[in-house]
Amino acid sequence: MKLLNTNDFKNFCEEVRNKKRKDINIKVCITGCRAKGAIDLYTELKKKENKDIEVIPVGCHKFCSGAPVVKVDFPNENYLYQNVSIDDVDKIIKNAKKYKPVEELLFKNKKFFELQEIKVLKYCGEVNPVSIEDYIYYGGFSAFIKILENFTPEMIIDEIRKSKLRGRGGAGFPTYKKWEIVKEQKSEEKYVICNGDEGDPGAFMDRTILEGLPFQVIEGMLICGFTVGAKKGFFYIRAEYPIAVEHVQKAINKCYEYGLLGKNILGTNFSFDIEMKKGAGAFVCGEETALISSIEGKRGMPKPRPPFPAEKGLFGKPTCINNVETFANIPIIINEGGENFSKIGTQNSGGTKIFSLAGKVKNTGLVEIPLGTPLWKIIYEIGGGPLDGRKIKGVQTGGPSGGCIPIEHFNTPVDYETLAELGSIMGSGGMIVIDDKVCAVELARYFLDFTQKESCGKCTPCRVGTKRMLEILEKITKGKGTLEDIEKLEILGNCIKETSLCGLGQTAPNPVLTTLRYFKEEYLDHIILNYCSSAQCKEVVYAACTNACPVGVNVPEYIDAIEKSDFIKAYEIICNDLPFPSICGRACYSPCESMCRRKDVDEAVNIRVLKKFVCDYAWRKGVSVKDFTVLSREINKKVAVVGGGISGLSCAYFLSKAGVKVDIYEKEKELGGVVKKYIPEFRLPKKIVEKEIKDILNERINVFFNKSLFENLKLEELEEKYDAVYISIGAVASPYVEEKNVFNGLDFLKNVKENKKIKIGDKVGIIGGGNVAIDCARVAKRLKAKDVYIIYRRTEEYMPAHKTEIEEAKKEKIKFLYLLSPEKVENKDGKIVLILKKMTLKDEIDKDGRIKFVETNERLKIELDCLIYAIGQKSKIGEYFDLNDVNRFTLKIKDRKLFVGGDFYRGPSSIIEAIGDGKRAS
Repeated sequence: MKLLNTNDFKNFCEEVRNKKRKDINIKVCITGCRAKGAIDLYTELKKKENKDIEVIPVGCHKFCSGAPVVKVDFPNENYLYQNVSIDDVDKIIKNAKKYKPVEELLFKNKKFFELQEIKVLKYCGEVNPVSIEDYIYYGGFSAFIKILENFTPEMIIDEIRKSKLRGRGGAGFPTYKKWEIVKEQKSEEKYVICNGDEGDPGAFMDRTILEGLPFQVIEGMLICGFTVGAKKGFFYIRAEYPIAVEHVQKAINKCYEYGLLGKNILGTNFSFDIEMKKGAGAFVCGEETALISSIEGKRGMPKPRPPFPAEKGLFGKPTCINNVETFANIPIIINEGGENFSKIGTQNSGGTKIFSLAGKVKNTGLVEIPLGTPLWKIIYEIGGGPLDGRKIKGVQTGGPSGGCIPIEHFNTPVDYETLAELGSIMGSGGMIVIDDKVCAVELARYFLDFTQKESCGKCTPCRVGTKRMLEILEKITKGKGTLEDIEKLEILGNCIKETSLCGLGQTAPNPVLTTLRYFKEEYLDHIILNYCSSAQCKEVVYAACTNACPVGVNVPEYIDAIEKSDFIKAYEIICNDLPFPSICGRACYSPCESMCRRKDVDEAVNIRVLKKFVCDYAWRKGVSVKDFTVLSREINKKVAVVGGGISGLSCAYFLSKAGVKVDIYEKEKELGGVVKKYIPEFRLPKKIVEKEIKDILNERINVFFNKSLFENLKLEELEEKYDAVYISIGAVASPYVEEKNVFNGLDFLKNVKENKKIKIGDKVGIIGGGNVAIDCARVAKRLKAKDVYIIYRRTEEYMPAHKTEIEEAKKEKIKFLYLLSPEKVENKDGKIVLILKKMTLKDEIDKDGRIKFVETNERLKIELDCLIYAIGQKSKIGEYFDLNDVNRFTLKIKDRKLFVGGDFYRGPSSIIEAIGDGKRAS
């Protein structure tokens, strides 16, 4: 049915919108969800249609990790279902007839959509992509009719200028400016091109628009053609997107059928044709001059600019080339008005941007947000934050030519300029989140491998330079790199950026340069230690669990021995690297389990419990570390260890095995430090600590008690007397309010461990969220306190305490009070009155990815019998040494005989890290 004029069109629109629709519309995504069986699902649902129910094929519902996704529209409400299968069809139809949702299928993550500003994708997932009637029903082509009747080209350009729309293809060039340049060119022939050659791995924004809203893009192209004076347009879509190609071609055919394309459209003087060109899949054809060459039938290779395509483009004629999302924004601007459109976004960039959120977050899919939205809001609130048990490290924006931005910059508002300042780009909108299981060096190698292969080879810097950079990165990931390689990468990367012909070459080094800028320590780990903290580089990783262990215990080997029931052999394997196996079997936080490969399938192997089992078996059999301690021949070296805690003892033990004589200087009257004094008996029995300390001592180790560094022990004298000095004197407790019945957490634990009588009463409050706070709470329960409260200023997900300890505390009926921070402590009639400030969320995060909280004006009063402060332990190392002088690979202080480790170096850390420092320093 060909519409002859705008009145015909308006009448047709009225007819479409007045046509009664069925009460119940079941909308099935048949685009991206096809990968999970959506077509079969749609077919089964279609069979169940009746007079009240219509089943409609639609585009992407945007929540891709829930595929297949189905939306059910009732007259006054709608519901979104996720992970729908054919088995659910009968339930969906049965409940739909009753106007009720299927509860178990409901999409419950409201934040995913609530925090977005959906404008471009508003009708994606609502309309049948190939139904022109559906598009018109929701207001389609109203912008085009508006400009035909009321606008001049100058007026359209002015509206786009007011909108502050910038090209969504990545460069961010002002759209109005490009259109203006093309319009002003004196030429009978001009062209419009829609660049749908989206080739970034993990990016599917443009593809989704083409698959779900082809008419919206065509409308944008029509308005562009009218404005710049073009009579011909081209869709350039890569052939690997068959659904996009199919839907766009059908939409083009429908537009011709209804008189919206062709000669004298709707009876006006405006004529416009659109042709489809399928790309061969070359990444470089995303660059506009290469794309133009491809349409002309030539090999897709970039050309030097100027002249720019706006002046001399397709077939040497002025050409306006924009990407899919840019064109999809045009009808919205015309309908809303440029000024209204620009009310969201930033000062320089109006509107929204669609991102393909992928990678290591809970919620993946398409995210449409106002430009200027901080990265953390996209990743943590819309994306749902890290996968269980993982920690987000950074985000790669802009696809393989973009940059990797670390978590400390997640408060950055997303905009063209801000991302460029960080060394990345907006690109077409790819956003891949990486966590602690992704190696920054391997990430850079992966993306450079892609861009190097996709290089057209026309210019030497890109063709040869990326190849050389890739070779260096491959060397580093195999543990064969040198420190000189880092400098070479930086020189090559900057040279390629400055001298390459096109955008591909100019941005190809970005992943390497940004990872060098923000994750340089990972490069150094690979080069100096042959170590990959993410356990991703196979050539330098024996096993992920062993790799994660700070002392390198051979976990697979001792688990294999356990499987063979050779428990003593398993114990021996553990003792080869770990002098305190029983202590760690009870009090280690198990970094090995966090990296366990089994976790990718179901859950991690319970490695710590296996270790504890083996150690208890050895204990019953009378076997100890001493039985496997082999002392090498003595050498003429002597080392002082200052601090007889777990780190200092470990250092002394490994040195003695290597033939070195060691003198330990300890401030207290006994060895053991934190492990001996503070860890509660129910977690770590004193007899186990004492036995394992005794077992590691030998004739090469001498111990001197009541020796305190900076008091009766001078560093200068130690350096003169010994070949080396290892300092591990621990962290110090934080100050606290000195009131009756108010304790410092460590003092409280120590007094209880020493069996001193402490009156705590029935009601105890603990301020803090770490392991010390949990220990204090559980000890208070064992001292018969009736009500024990842990008071923490953030929410549970941000507590630094280990999750297993939190769960144990909950089992013991310990109560958690969140979003509260102490302001004042008063002592009235023998009772503690604690005045707490209520905290609230702040719109930014700290460098560790924890959301910041700020105090409100609200206050809360709690009456307690006892208050314990379990916060703020810190190291005093900064008072004595410049931390920049500490070599983190050797723990040696520059130009001194001194080494540092444990809590003194790290601040409050863990037993296994303290042992690891001792081993490394030795």
